[in-house]
Amino acid sequence: MTGSRVLALGHYQPARVLTNDELAAMVDTSDEWIRSRVGIRTRRVAEPGETVADMATEAAGKALAGSGLAAQEIDLVLVATCTADDRSPNTAARVAAALGLATPAVMDVNVVCSGFTHALASADHAIRAGAATNALVIGVEKFTSVTDWTDRTTCVLTGDGAGAAVVTASAEPEIGPVVWGSVPGMGHAVRIEGTPSRFSQEGQSVYRWATTQLPPIARRVCERAGVAPEDLAAVVLHQANLRIIEPVARKLGAVNAVVATDVTESGNTSAASIPLALSKLVGRGEIPSGAPVLLFGFGGNLSYAGQVIRCP
Repeated sequence: MTGSRVLALGHYQPARVLTNDELAAMVDTSDEWIRSRVGIRTRRVAEPGETVADMATEAAGKALAGSGLAAQEIDLVLVATCTADDRSPNTAARVAAALGLATPAVMDVNVVCSGFTHALASADHAIRAGAATNALVIGVEKFTSVTDWTDRTTCVLTGDGAGAAVVTASAEPEIGPVVWGSVPGMGHAVRIEGTPSRFSQEGQSVYRWATTQLPPIARRVCERAGVAPEDLAAVVLHQANLRIIEPVARKLGAVNAVVATDVTESGNTSAASIPLALSKLVGRGEIPSGAPVLLFGFGGNLSYAGQVIRCP
């Protein structure tokens, strides 16, 4: 085999919907303020007893069912998350046990908001190297568990959920080369620190970095894949903020692409946001099978990773 491809997708969101009006009763904010600054209308919030592993298992189970593969055929599980409940067993091991997988390698990946695209690249590399044949790649966050509900600048952003992909060996590569990196000197701009851990960020610094520095990197992802931006069928950026998504997509020049805006109803779900948004687009039939799709994650550390895939 010379490459890999995404075989199937799945996603999961908690039942509880938290509206802007409900938030306005908790902190000094309003529906108009939130919509105008970040574009979010609602977000999902996990119940106290609903774990990161629970959500990851739900999304992964749907992706596995759609793939047509048996559980025993999965030999690698990668879970991208920065909100894991436990250190050991890690989330990947808990998902593998819950799904009845046989003897897979199990790894958690913490690159915050770009975690899923890092994990997808790692699965592609493992398959190309012959270390795996079929992988489950999951992005999952219980981001509300690290939210300070008294901080109106961050509590309006966060949501919970999971998205998953089954990645399999392919005679033709359908997951393009990754372009990844970071700006370590600016890592302090997004933080989840303290006891208990709480999410905070330097919003203006992140906004300026994302809207000015990321479009050329996204174009480089397309160049490495041999796909012109105008030929993209869809662009799925990390769902951080509508005021970041829209200018980055515009500067990229993806004039014919569907641009994912799941942030409006799901909020910022960190590592879950890209597979969650992609799974929804595919489920609604908005992307033709085989069409090129740009996936581009960015955020904490300040890190980024992107690749062009062919839609399953």
